[in-house]
Amino acid sequence: MPTDTKRVRGPEVSQSPSLFLCKTAVKKPTASNDARVDGRQRGQVDVRSVFVRCGLISQAKGSAYIEAGNTKLICCVYGPRETERKDETDMKSGRLITDMRFAPFSCRERGSWIQGSDEKDLSLMLLESLRPGVCLQKYPRSQIEVNVMVLENDGAVLAHAVTCASMALADAGIEMYDLVLGCSIRQEGATYLIDPTFLEENGCNLASGSRENLGSLTVAFLPSLNQISGLQSDGEMGEDTLTGGVRTCIEGCFKLYPVIQQALSKAVRRKAPPSES
Repeated sequence: MPTDTKRVRGPEVSQSPSLFLCKTAVKKPTASNDARVDGRQRGQVDVRSVFVRCGLISQAKGSAYIEAGNTKLICCVYGPRETERKDETDMKSGRLITDMRFAPFSCRERGSWIQGSDEKDLSLMLLESLRPGVCLQKYPRSQIEVNVMVLENDGAVLAHAVTCASMALADAGIEMYDLVLGCSIRQEGATYLIDPTFLEENGCNLASGSRENLGSLTVAFLPSLNQISGLQSDGEMGEDTLTGGVRTCIEGCFKLYPVIQQALSKAVRRKAPPSES
């Protein structure tokens, strides 16, 4: 019998991919142990370590990449270009368009490239958070497109999408009143978890073992102007808890601010022409 050269011959013996999964025991925190799974402390402004970079995609007018723990996002900005709509509003000021999507490999449950209802809601929240920080009146009859792709979802994607999109707008040279930074928390009993991971957002209450939605909060903040541009809350939260959560998110934004400034400064230096000696 002739050999089928077009077929890739697999190994004689194969093993299940599940054998190579990292099996780490997750220690449930107790009342005397305030440490979270990744080592951060409950009730403290302890955001994840952030890696940011601007100007990664040459085809876009501006781009940015952010990595917070295992959460990874990339954003591209196109425009300003002539708007497709010719109504009176677009003639007077520019139009900001946002699109946020999850890559099929970004979540534990495989998705698709078609935008779902959750992605449409996140795109609208992203638009409402970014619009107060952009000088749209400087771009009449024009539109600016902001596209965010979530490469890996490990929690707080909306907050980091706001920060990443703001960096991409600044990298594109879009005039802005201020940078827009995002931070989120999740309430857990009498304390809170700042910059929560995916398991902390969607899993059960590790301290009590119950699956109870105690409330989550995402704040978009303009640090130089000291103003809030967007606020999104889920679950049941009291007035005092909500006020304290907003203050905590603002403090988390201030912790991210020097890192974002340094990344933008490096991007400007890379784009600057070399000085003639």
